[in-house]
Amino acid sequence: MTAIHVGNSNNTHLFAVNGFKFALDVPSGSLHQLDDEAFKIVEAILNSKTESVSCADLRFVLPDIDSATLEEVFAELQELKSHGQIFSDDELVTDLPKLPKGLKALCLNIAHDCNLACGYCFASQGDFGGKKALMPYEVAVKAVDMLIENSGTRRHLEIDFFGGEPLLNFEVIQDLVAYIRQREKETGKIFTLTLTTNAILLDDEKIAWLNDNDILLVLSLDGRERIQNEMRPTRDGRSTYKKTVERIKTVVDSREGEGYYVRGTYTRENMDFAADVLHLLKLGFRHVSVEPVVTKNEKFALKEEDLPRLYGEYDRLAQAYLDAYFSGKPFNFFHFSVDLLKGPCVAKRLNGCGAGVEYIAVTPEGDIYPCHQFVGNLAFRMGNVLENGIENLELVSQFENAHIYNKEACRKCWARFFCSGGCHANACNFNGDILKPHELSCELQRKRIECSLYIQSQILSFERAQEAFR
Repeated sequence: MTAIHVGNSNNTHLFAVNGFKFALDVPSGSLHQLDDEAFKIVEAILNSKTESVSCADLRFVLPDIDSATLEEVFAELQELKSHGQIFSDDELVTDLPKLPKGLKALCLNIAHDCNLACGYCFASQGDFGGKKALMPYEVAVKAVDMLIENSGTRRHLEIDFFGGEPLLNFEVIQDLVAYIRQREKETGKIFTLTLTTNAILLDDEKIAWLNDNDILLVLSLDGRERIQNEMRPTRDGRSTYKKTVERIKTVVDSREGEGYYVRGTYTRENMDFAADVLHLLKLGFRHVSVEPVVTKNEKFALKEEDLPRLYGEYDRLAQAYLDAYFSGKPFNFFHFSVDLLKGPCVAKRLNGCGAGVEYIAVTPEGDIYPCHQFVGNLAFRMGNVLENGIENLELVSQFENAHIYNKEACRKCWARFFCSGGCHANACNFNGDILKPHELSCELQRKRIECSLYIQSQILSFERAQEAFR
């Protein structure tokens, strides 16, 4: 048997979830489920300090594995290697595929005000560290026109109504949606509209209008009653759980369980967040997302020492996901949505979210930022829709070049093609540089990806077994 050329050990990732062991070939995206012996053999190959490893080398470092098993696994690895499915090379791409020219998505901060006082809120309870304000209709129209004018050949465009609490400016939203639908007819563009709300202000009239106008909803609810009431009280300190659940149930039922996400945030106050996800499922919500807080607030901020516990919660949640799937009651958990067979295009894998390039945020005053999380940071103000639109082209260039091959940490990371470089705002807020990812966020992202790969591997194995019996 010839030796196996290992190459860059960063291109093969070994991991285990809930007792199942895997090897991921990063460049090709090939995922291999391993038994204990195969796992030890791949691990030994990766730990070798030489570029090539022979079967004889492995016999020396793995005396407990019998020769027949060792030779069989080694031969299988050689076969996979010959097909570029393990220990493959990731050549540095010099001619990077670019995101399509033109804007695609617009986050309208329709209200810099909020009726709640969430302790961990990155937007300073809705005003983004500035003055409270509601976006005038004229500013919103200018923003929509700018999106259309700068969308190039793109046909499908997206607008998010965001805040604060956008329903505080509901009449402007209604008028603007009518304008958007008229512009669709005039331009041939197709808009997907989403509104993020804490649900408190939803009533039957608003729900009917949102449904009639095909507005997707992101509904904020942190989970269990105690957690919701502690984290998301009203301005005057009142509990919100019962009313929020009531309003969300009403809107979800009215949509027959589709066209929404219930989104929560977990902090250091509820590191057992899997219980909050399971609580949301018990309430009847099947499309959920509970995400880690990113804050410098000492009370809520997650710490490196918390990681083992958080990893355990994701393992628990992954098993709950599979149990639900195999019992015929599947649910969607946003962070477990990984497609092993297709996934995003190459440009998206390399360039990430598109903030500052194909995605922008606009404030009530018309100021333009790379995304909603940069709002208020004047160093990232790109222009104003009431003036000359996007003027700071240097910022556009910075974000266009903030891809994984320009981020030292990302180049070495096995998750680079799944994560695509992480959140620029988190990198800036914690490290002062959009090219330096926030490591704690990276650790959690890597764990979520491992769980996602585990889930998808089990589902694919099940589906293939079912197919074989047909």
